Amino acid sequence: MPTRHPDRRSPGRWPRALARLVSRPVSWVTGTGDRPPDGGSTTARDLALRHRLLLALSALLTLSLFVSYQGVHDDADPLRTSTAPAVLSLDTALYALGQAQQDAGQPVPTSDFQKQIAVAVQSLAAAAADDDLGGPGGRQALQTVAGLITVYADKVQRSQLQPQGSVLREAYLSYATGVLTEKGSGIQDRLKALQRQQRAAVHRQTSFGPLLWLAWSVTLLLALALAAALLETQRFLRHRFRRRYNRQLLAAGLLLLSGVAVTVLFTVWTQAGMTDTRTLLDRPLPGRFIPDAGRQTASHLAGTGFRAAAAVWILIGGALLMALAETGLRRHIDDYRFRPR
Repeated sequence: MPTRHPDRRSPGRWPRALARLVSRPVSWVTGTGDRPPDGGSTTARDLALRHRLLLALSALLTLSLFVSYQGVHDDADPLRTSTAPAVLSLDTALYALGQAQQDAGQPVPTSDFQKQIAVAVQSLAAAAADDDLGGPGGRQALQTVAGLITVYADKVQRSQLQPQGSVLREAYLSYATGVLTEKGSGIQDRLKALQRQQRAAVHRQTSFGPLLWLAWSVTLLLALALAAALLETQRFLRHRFRRRYNRQLLAAGLLLLSGVAVTVLFTVWTQAGMTDTRTLLDRPLPGRFIPDAGRQTASHLAGTGFRAAAAVWILIGGALLMALAETGLRRHIDDYRFRPR
């Protein structure tokens, strides 16, 4: 039968004060029981208290960090793959239609008009790749715009086939201009409405709002609390058992610091890239700047997919952290043959 080891050294005033501070609420939650009578050993109870506190803080920190991390990174990949490209595609379509309108009034038909119409149609097809474009009615709105572009191109071509200065030529051109520029129902106003909705989606996806600030504040407080608990437990073991270091608890501390540092760094990088993207897309871009904006957006959001996938390592790291806390104290608990009451 294992021999119960006597207490070797008083843990000191600071550890005792911390233990008294947390003993009642933790005892109530964990059911570790009341303190033994004066003169009795408190080692078993103190070990169980710290054991359960470390496990609880590790679990809470893992959950909080995972939710906070996902709150930022969940929107980064959709922004990179769909929302930002859709904004640039709508910019391209509007610019191409503006150029086509200038070519439509030429005395003779030009190939430039057809090229600009083709660019506009291709840009709308690219924008349609975003399933969330403009909400439920976005795809239908794009289909309507595509149909109106066909009508617009047909009327312009008919006008260019008529003699210069003829009434029929002016009528076709006037009808085509109305299809393109009519207030509210014209092609340009419809595209601008979709563009405003997409820019609003960019703002939603890149916003670091109050809920995220609260989630990250709670996460960092839990990380500090767990670091303090690990240090206090290490000090307790050193005083009570005269063990200079507990390797499992030291490994847990290193894992905690490195894990939190990496996730915070990844989040800062991702949020900075998203903010730069929002600034870039927050205004209509002239046609010659659109390709450069696309390259800058890709640069700002590079690596977001990899960083978003790293969320699973938070759960793995949390499980490892709990395992280290468990193994770091289990041998001492077993030596005292502690049984919860």
